[in-house]
Amino acid sequence: MPGTGAEIHVTPGANGTVRVAPAPLLAHDGLAHEGLAYDGLAYDSTVAAGPDSTRSVLDVAGAVLIRPVLGDPGLPVAEIHDVGRAQQWLWAVYGPRVAAAVHACAAGAQEPRVVGEPADHPTALANAAARLGFGHWAARWWPASYTDGIPALEQGVLGLELAALTHRCQQLFGDLSEPADPADSGGPGVELDDCAADLIEEHRAALDPLIQWWRAEPQPASTARQLESVLRLVDDAADCAGLDGPDLRRLRASLDAEREPGRTVSAGAPVGPGALFARGSGYALAAGDPLLAGGRVIARGHGTNDWRRCPPGFVDAAEDAVSWTARALGARRRLEVEVVAHVTAPVVGVPLVAEVRVNGGRAHRVPLARRDDVWTGRTDLDQDTGAALSSATVPPRIEVGVLMPGFDPGPGPGPDGRADRDAIRALARRRLTDATRPRTNDADGTGPFLAETLAAAATDEDY
Repeated sequence: MPGTGAEIHVTPGANGTVRVAPAPLLAHDGLAHEGLAYDGLAYDSTVAAGPDSTRSVLDVAGAVLIRPVLGDPGLPVAEIHDVGRAQQWLWAVYGPRVAAAVHACAAGAQEPRVVGEPADHPTALANAAARLGFGHWAARWWPASYTDGIPALEQGVLGLELAALTHRCQQLFGDLSEPADPADSGGPGVELDDCAADLIEEHRAALDPLIQWWRAEPQPASTARQLESVLRLVDDAADCAGLDGPDLRRLRASLDAEREPGRTVSAGAPVGPGALFARGSGYALAAGDPLLAGGRVIARGHGTNDWRRCPPGFVDAAEDAVSWTARALGARRRLEVEVVAHVTAPVVGVPLVAEVRVNGGRAHRVPLARRDDVWTGRTDLDQDTGAALSSATVPPRIEVGVLMPGFDPGPGPGPDGRADRDAIRALARRRLTDATRPRTNDADGTGPFLAETLAAAATDEDY
């Protein structure tokens, strides 16, 4: 993303907060979007208040950085709540003039300021921050779908690369020369590499396969460079955080062997990355009973697969993953629901439910159980709802969604978000296609993640 010299707007908010936004992300002429107007400049709802699935959000020192993931992300919108802490990275992301304008707002200036973006932007830190934010977005929103042919990302590989990026972006999170101040958060100080260390600890199981992938021959030069860079950053982050263990010692030995001519570390028999990170094939059976055919089919259809209502890794992301069948069994009326499961979904112990409404009436929640590659559930409807299904004059309007109680934020306002979901699927397919092409320049941080490279190499048999 070459520098464009675009304007950047710096606007004071309530309680000492400051907002920084590139001009294309602001609407002018006093138009207020969803109540987010500041001194005649309306904060663009497509970024600030858009669906969670269409933007990356990165918590940094004293602020939150928000970027759209659809289209050219450019520089982020920054919601700054602690100007003093944010100054350590503001100049490196937006340039010294923006940093000075933010300082002026914090000092009491009430008028919004317009600053020209430096021609040398985006900087290396801005690119790395954009990549880190997108990686966290992908960990939550990647539209893995067996039926749509979009492979799941290997979470262990993605997690280790996010740990490496977090360590690379340390300027965004804290100052190595000063311990964290407990007074800033009202609790114990947080060391700089705590987040990177947590990611390494969570995804240690992927470390040995990642080392083997790096040492495998042959592979594209760009992939080899990326693997080595990630592993060296993980090693340094683990060292800074005081982590230890056999896997980290093997990592250090492998890296040292590369530095010392004549020293080798056995990589074992050559094996492809697909085999190193292969998931178990087939679906385990849950204890739930299969849905039984029978009775008279009254209606069939598909529900809404709103990704926001379940954690990642439970439901296939396909738009038609949720289906239902209404049956007449004598005087009873039964609704059966099937939801295509994510390839990594757990088999038991998951309180997933379907939410069913008939003709806009009261919501019924149907517990779902995993069986083979689907979540299934059924419920007998009460007399009034069942009567609505049997109407000969008006076809019933049946709405079915899937959610996890306690996680579900509720259905979103307005349209059901299908256009956004379709755009995200197109983005995933585009990135997977790009991951199969040779690369010569990774400086702008827009190349594929290692997990995307793995997914792009998946064959029909692998996935």
